[in-house]
Amino acid sequence: MSSPVSRAVVPGPARLGLLDESAPGALAELGWSTTADLALLWSLSRAPDPDLALRTLMRLRDAVDDWPDLEKALREDTTVRGRLFAVLGASEALGDHLVAEPSTWHLLQGSGLPDAEEMTRSMLAAVDAVPATGEHVGSDSRVFRARVTGPQAVVALRTAYRDLLLQMAARDVAPAVEDEPVVWFPEVGRYLADLADAALTAALAVAVGTVCGEDDVSVRLAVIAMGKCGARELNYVSDVDVVFVAEPADGTSARIAGEMMRVGSLAFFEVDAALRPEGKAGALTRTLASHLAYYQRWAKTWEFQALLKARPMTGDMELGWEYLHAVAPMVWEACEREDFVHEVQAMRRRVESNVPPELRSRELKLGRGSIRDVEFAVQLLQLVHGRTDESLRVASTVDALAALNAGGYVGRDDAANLTASYEFLRLLEHRLQLTKLKRTHLLPEFDDTEALRFLARSAHIRPDGDLDAADSLRAEIRRQSQRVRRLHEKLFYRPLLESVSRLDVDGLRLSDEAATRRLAALGYAKPEHALSHLRALTGVRGRRGRIQELLLPTLLEWISNTPDPDAGLLNYRRLCDELVDQDWFLRLLRDDGVVAERLMRVLGTSAYISDLVIRSPEVIRLYADSATGPKLVEVALRDVANGLVASARRHKDPKRAIAAARSLRRAELVRVASADILGMLDVPAVCEALSSVWAAVLNAALQVVIADSLPGDEEAPARIAVIGMGRLGGGELGYSSDADVLFVCDPVEGVEESRAVRWANTIAERVRTVLSTPSADPPLEIDTGLRPEGRNGPVVRTLAAYAAYYRQWAQPWEIQALLRAHPVAGDPDLGTAFLHMADKTRYPEGGVSPDAVREIRRIKARIDAERLPRGADPHTHTKLGRGGLADVEWTVQLLQLRHGHRLQSLHNTSTLQTLDAIGSAEILSETDVTLLKEAWLTATAARNAIVLVRGKAIDQLPAPGQQLRAVAYAAGWPEDQAAEFLDNYLRVTRRAKAVVLKVFGG
Repeated sequence: MSSPVSRAVVPGPARLGLLDESAPGALAELGWSTTADLALLWSLSRAPDPDLALRTLMRLRDAVDDWPDLEKALREDTTVRGRLFAVLGASEALGDHLVAEPSTWHLLQGSGLPDAEEMTRSMLAAVDAVPATGEHVGSDSRVFRARVTGPQAVVALRTAYRDLLLQMAARDVAPAVEDEPVVWFPEVGRYLADLADAALTAALAVAVGTVCGEDDVSVRLAVIAMGKCGARELNYVSDVDVVFVAEPADGTSARIAGEMMRVGSLAFFEVDAALRPEGKAGALTRTLASHLAYYQRWAKTWEFQALLKARPMTGDMELGWEYLHAVAPMVWEACEREDFVHEVQAMRRRVESNVPPELRSRELKLGRGSIRDVEFAVQLLQLVHGRTDESLRVASTVDALAALNAGGYVGRDDAANLTASYEFLRLLEHRLQLTKLKRTHLLPEFDDTEALRFLARSAHIRPDGDLDAADSLRAEIRRQSQRVRRLHEKLFYRPLLESVSRLDVDGLRLSDEAATRRLAALGYAKPEHALSHLRALTGVRGRRGRIQELLLPTLLEWISNTPDPDAGLLNYRRLCDELVDQDWFLRLLRDDGVVAERLMRVLGTSAYISDLVIRSPEVIRLYADSATGPKLVEVALRDVANGLVASARRHKDPKRAIAAARSLRRAELVRVASADILGMLDVPAVCEALSSVWAAVLNAALQVVIADSLPGDEEAPARIAVIGMGRLGGGELGYSSDADVLFVCDPVEGVEESRAVRWANTIAERVRTVLSTPSADPPLEIDTGLRPEGRNGPVVRTLAAYAAYYRQWAQPWEIQALLRAHPVAGDPDLGTAFLHMADKTRYPEGGVSPDAVREIRRIKARIDAERLPRGADPHTHTKLGRGGLADVEWTVQLLQLRHGHRLQSLHNTSTLQTLDAIGSAEILSETDVTLLKEAWLTATAARNAIVLVRGKAIDQLPAPGQQLRAVAYAAGWPEDQAAEFLDNYLRVTRRAKAVVLKVFGG
């Protein structure tokens, strides 16, 4: 009996980390309560989950026939003790296996692990397999016939597989409990891949026994491992991707392949053949010739990327190697394919976008800074440089990183850090999967301390200073994820920068040819030009050059994700050259990543903004965020308008005044367009802002010209107002819209009308002249073609003259034009008076005449037939095409003409607001109204996006290709969804056209 003193030093359950109520009773039942048991108790306390380990140990004690031998081994052999306690505390599933097969604890003894051949023999023995016979079974064949088939075979295979899996898992987690040698990640991955080979060899044997019975095997069937199994870096629980090659590819080969997949999926893991040609829709087995024909004609880039990891694993190995030797050259030519980069990057974006946002920070495999980020980056570099450097043609990610470093494509530190981060993330993935032997890549919730502590202990992450195990794991996950994200950017661009600066830093030796290939693979259509830009940017001496070297890896990563990286890099260089003496610029990009990312996105997408921002760089400061959100959208339109007018009025010289107004307009265009392309403003807000700045420029020009025309304190002989028409009047201007206006004057008391009109005409002409002066900015064209009598009529009329004309001579098109009349500049009282006068014409009592309505319909039909530009596609012309802007606006205006006299709510110049009123008045159904609104918004967004991308007024959507991708991106669609953008445009406008025809007839 132990003395009281000895009992006092034996730790209690709580001190051992045993919190389960059953723990004290279990320890008492085991008799582990004396100083002689301290080694056992402390070892148990180090298990990932001591309570789970103890509960499972008690079940195992009841199950084994030789408990005394097991207990003796636990006391005397630290190897057995560490392995058993570790695996029982880390894996419920393997604990259940030990209880179900209690004699397997002996597999934890000894130092070695079975090699690939030993595992194959064990798996084949489980189903009593013998070598298959037949003229197609060669000497290098791994084709066997199992004499045990059916459900009995599945049970036997599962048991044998778990026995072999247990041996690796126990050795893998044992260092967390006892001082055991660490099994490094590459060794674990190779063992698990060899085990998968052995398992599927046995599954194939069962399939042969099931399909062929005692007959000879009449086909050659090779099983090609893909993915992580092919690279021999497999997880504990993972789908095993396979491809089947058969000679001949007949019903027998398909039945054998299908049965192998069924047995393997039931006994071990999901066997997936979705990477075969045509995916799940394709034939399960194909001949070698059929595979080659598919890859030569139809395969997409990602299919060649998948072939990077292809490896013959079982079956007819000679045929498997023939397949690999035949397809391998195609892999290294993939980077020369058209749209190579676009397809690879689009696939990466799709994978990431498929992860629900709330899970992305916990997703080890597919989120940002994840396992897939490392694999994607490494594979892309292999594809780029592997065509000329055969040393890169390796399957394993870790081996590929080592080869990229040895070849000078990745720096030593970057390769080492990325490898360490990758192995850490894979370690966590393994520990998560071991728990229940379930396929998962999802970390616990970060506030789930117990789950994180269990994961940390199983991964041998201990408390660090003030941080407990769970806190240490949280910090390490964030650190490693951020490092992967950062290195993902550096991996491509740091070697490029070192190569152009000709410094041999960190062992990097990227040649011009290799640098050109890499830039081409990153989306640069003219990589030689890109290299020259990089040389210019990094060739600056002093502090600016050092900041550029710090910034460029990240900036280039962001630019490469835009539709036109070449233009983006050129625009960035132009901007840097323009701001060479402005220290604030590079400091801002260095200190505020949000500003830098937004600016690169704009420079690589929009020619329109890039040209403007180089002349108004101060707007870049607004790319930052304030406490309440993006500064780009915190500007009040009224303040902008007032500031523009005030700035112009400070100058007495009209030219200088207009120059000041142009400068502020340019800055406002940059602000609005930037917010638009960054998704911060919707279509109506963009149109309102553009209309507001146009009105402010008109107001400023009018006031400056009037002031300059009046010497001294002389009063103006007339009041002048500018009436906005068309989209300006509706507050719906786009980037390419002209300003349709009418000039109206009213003589002041005592002034003859003729003198007032002459003076007003002079003012109007000067306003048009000063605004239309050629400039590098988007033009300020004033169009007075909607005035009475069109271009044959006087530019300026008095209010009374307008009233008389409209009362006697107004044509239907002039009545229609008045529907959008709204004062935008000049004397506000006169503008209001014009509206009251216009109301009598556009909303007459009893409505417009039936003849006028018929004439509007006739004009619309003529426009549809004649106005579309030659060669334009009527389906994708945003202005005059099917269901485009003209269709919607004419439909709204026809309904205003027919019903405006009785419905005050239709007295509105805005297309969208009038559509809402039409729906409320039930003139059209809500469905029809929604279709028209959607078409107007879609066409306006597309039209604006074309101008942003091309930098000039174009109404036609481009054909599928790079430009359409850029337009789709500028319109707010992901770049890899250009086809979806176009399909949506065609669908929306087609439906709107049906409503248009319903209203107009036809």
